[in-house]
Amino acid sequence: MRTILTSNLIKYLEGEKAKAKANVEIYLRNPAGIGEHPDVLEALRSELSKVSQAEEDIQTLKREFIE
Repeated sequence: MRTILTSNLIKYLEGEKAKAKANVEIYLRNPAGIGEHPDVLEALRSELSKVSQAEEDIQTLKREFIE
């Protein structure tokens, strides 16, 4: 059960990371097309933080909980 849970959590975190990276790419390629985000730099920073957090969570899970 532990292996199933940790494996699925990694997949979930990888998906969250991929989603945030896609948003960063969209913001970088077409910042004017993001009407709901008047502060494009803040939106970029927020998505970048999500990438970092997901990567950190994956590394912590592997280091601390996967045998």
